[in-house]
Amino acid sequence: LSILLSLLVPAHAARSPDCGGILTPSGLSYRKSGARSRRTVILRQDLMAPTVPDLFLSSPKPSRNQVNSVKVSELSLLLIPDSGLRLSIDADLGITPAPSTTKVMRLSILADLHVEMNPEGNLELVTSACKPTVEEVQSTEEMESKSSSSETNKEINVDKVCLEVSKLLLLPNERLISLTAPFPITPSCQVQYLPLAAPVFSEQGITMSLQTTFQVVGIAIPLPVTPMPFSMPELASSSPSHLTLAFSEHFYTSLFFALEMAGAFNMTILSPLTTATMAQKITQMGSLFQEDLPVTLQAVFRSSPRVVLEEGKAALKLFLTVHVGAGSPAFQNILSVNVDMAAGLLLSITDTRMMISAAVIEDLELSLAASDVGPVSAALLEELFLPTIREEVPAQMNVVLSEGVFLPHISSFIYTDVNIMIHKDYVLVACNLELQERTG
Repeated sequence: LSILLSLLVPAHAARSPDCGGILTPSGLSYRKSGARSRRTVILRQDLMAPTVPDLFLSSPKPSRNQVNSVKVSELSLLLIPDSGLRLSIDADLGITPAPSTTKVMRLSILADLHVEMNPEGNLELVTSACKPTVEEVQSTEEMESKSSSSETNKEINVDKVCLEVSKLLLLPNERLISLTAPFPITPSCQVQYLPLAAPVFSEQGITMSLQTTFQVVGIAIPLPVTPMPFSMPELASSSPSHLTLAFSEHFYTSLFFALEMAGAFNMTILSPLTTATMAQKITQMGSLFQEDLPVTLQAVFRSSPRVVLEEGKAALKLFLTVHVGAGSPAFQNILSVNVDMAAGLLLSITDTRMMISAAVIEDLELSLAASDVGPVSAALLEELFLPTIREEVPAQMNVVLSEGVFLPHISSFIYTDVNIMIHKDYVLVACNLELQERTG
């Protein structure tokens, strides 16, 4: 299988998105507020560190200007359409320039941020501009004058302050890397979401296009060719949800294709029939088996499964060949049946996984593919095998799907308040974010 897959990889179609997401302004606001306490702690630790006396350039001896307290009064993140983000920080610094003196300085920082794709294909938040200013708020000796404020403003070490701002981006960038991590579906099959370009900033929010790739036994497999490039649908109005995810019909078809390639859907089904009970309906059976044996069905795909999305409805179409036989360990084939069936799909979200299950069988057709016992009518095939196939095929597929499929997400955040909307050709998932901070 590994050799076969490696030979197929060069045939992979050109990269195009098959899913994506829009982080709305309300979602951005939640992420900012959820991480504010952590950012405040980082800023306080860095500015009060022993290595930071050079925050102000005027001191002939850096140790004279010691930052002994930091109080962050404002930390905000603003979306700038067609550009990126603007970070605004206001912090009151307690400065001790001499043993008997304490000054409170207001440090204000404006930093423009944007997102780039690094050579490894990961998204990275970087600072494109940084402007700090400082003014004296109060002193234990005298009230600040405008002239002293102006002098102090010129004395700030811009490089040092902006370095501290860049440190605030370390944790977000660690989490952005987690977006492209491979996630397991089965022991031999993994899914990975790769950004195709840096996200787009607009009034709607931050829009990201992703391409899904699947690996089987560690090798990326070529997926069915998408009929047309997928793009994130525009939201009709400002969404109250934090995040809107979109998944194309091609995404779901590729998922089932990958699981089929991994052999996850190869099924062995124990039938309630035996060779003796089948011989009562098909007389030629008696000459094949001298003893009464349980009848087993082995189902394989003769064509890849396909997912069809219509308004308010998702359906899975399966094209199987079921080999009917008996004997263990040597399986003796009696006849083969082509099975075409369609099942409704149920979709839901748990934490960061999409739960998918085949539900009601909407259509099922059986036809004889091959036989060692002569002609068998369609009516007899249905009588013998239809109830078992109708029940067992979806049940065994649902066992494979029971763990769910991880959706694109950033570590420590889960999805809540989920609303799934199935449209023609794509699925929309509107949800809120919830930060799950680790302890310690």
